[in-house]
This record gives sequence, C-alpha cells and structure tokens, in this order.
Amino acid sequence: MKILADINTRKNDIAIFLCFILAGAFLIWASYAAWIHFRTTPPYIDSDKYPVSGIDISAHNGDTDLKKAAADGIDFVWIKATEGVTFKDKKFTDNYDKAGEAGLARGAYHFFRFDKDGVEQAINLLETIGDRKLELGVAIDIETSGNPGDIDIDIVKEKISAMVDYLNLRGIAPTLYCNKKDYYQYLSDSFPGNSLWICSFSEDPISADWTFWQYNHKGNVKGINGKVDLNVFNGKPSDWQQFINTQQYQGNKTVN
Repeated sequence: MKILADINTRKNDIAIFLCFILAGAFLIWASYAAWIHFRTTPPYIDSDKYPVSGIDISAHNGDTDLKKAAADGIDFVWIKATEGVTFKDKKFTDNYDKAGEAGLARGAYHFFRFDKDGVEQAINLLETIGDRKLELGVAIDIETSGNPGDIDIDIVKEKISAMVDYLNLRGIAPTLYCNKKDYYQYLSDSFPGNSLWICSFSEDPISADWTFWQYNHKGNVKGINGKVDLNVFNGKPSDWQQFINTQQYQGNKTVN
C-alpha cells in the first residue's frame, strides 16, 4: 500500500509541476501578446490638434473611390509612384486622377532601394510624375524593411544624399519618410531643411520636428477596400495652406 501511495504522490507532484509550467507559459504568452498589442495599437489622435488628415496608397490598395474618402474626412493622399530605378506603380496615374477629381491634395512618393543608384532613382520618379501637379510635392520612403540588410549604412546615406541633391537641383525639396529607428540611423544628422514624415505608434511621434505622422497601418476609410495607412499633418489649416504654397510641384517633363 505504501508503494501505491508513493506512486500516487509522485503523480500528484508531477501534475502540480506541469500545472505550474503551463501557467508560467501562459503568463509569458499573455505578457508578450499584451506587449505586441501595445506596440502596434494606434495612438489616440486629437482631431482638434491635428485637423488635417490623410492616407497613403499604392497598387496594393486596389481600386479606390477617393471621392468617398474625401467625404469621409480625408484631406490629402500620398500616392506611390515609383520604386528603385525602373519600377512604376501601376495604379499611380489612376490614383492621381481620382484624387484630383475628389479635390484631395496630392503627393507622390518613391520607395527608396538601398541597392540602387540615388540619381537614377530620382530620374525614375521624375519621369513617372511627368508634368503632373502635386500639391504636396514628392516624398522618399526610406525604410530597412523590404531592403537588403547587408549594405553599409554610410553607403546607403550617400545614395539617399545623391537622390535628395538631384531633386534639390531640380527645385524639389522632398519630404522624407521613415520610422524612428531608420530616422536615427539614416537621417538624424542630415537633411535639416527637409520635411519629415514619421511612422510611429507612440503618443509622441519623435523628438524631432515633423510634418506628417503616419500613426496607423490598419485604418478604415470609406472608398478604400481593406486596411489603409492613416496620417495627419502637424499644424492648423493655415499652416497646411502655407505648406502647400511652399511645397507644391507644378510639373516638369524635362529630365536631364
């Protein structure tokens, strides 16, 4: 009987031990899930503080109805135009025309490739824009995600500078888009005169001057199928008009 009792005691000990293991694993999983939720949950946006709102779109968003988006409170749209030295977004022209018909302020953005020449990327962007008017001008999307990870930081910064310098020579001061990590890695010590478009899920986007804030990757806007990136402009309507007056691109077909 004593042997049976010892066996039952061991079984109980093992069961208790397994319960502790499972409970610990659950607590770790729950903590990690809560942390992920915190890191990816969009912050609250005060519409009184940031009254000018917008979206950014590309071919990934499919067919859009930007008149519905405008009626839903959207004021501006950044439209993907190009990537690298040859890629042209197949929806750029369509999205550009629809945004104009909807009365939205338009900007064109270029996804920067770390492994391509900066000047050639600028030329690809300008050739694609052509003589189209852009109220917001152009933006360069600079992010580690989607780019090779084996290229020296200084080389990447040189290529970014080459693209920015070429656009400056053409009379265009591009807005620069990035997240916090990439900002401090590639931009913080350069380009002080360029507008910053920051991607951040923090209540305070970044300890630097910024013009646009992309605060949500999973927004819902009428006229857009599925989720869409949400943005705000840092300023009042009067600041907004001043930005447009200084940033807009009137269009130029000539590319040297």
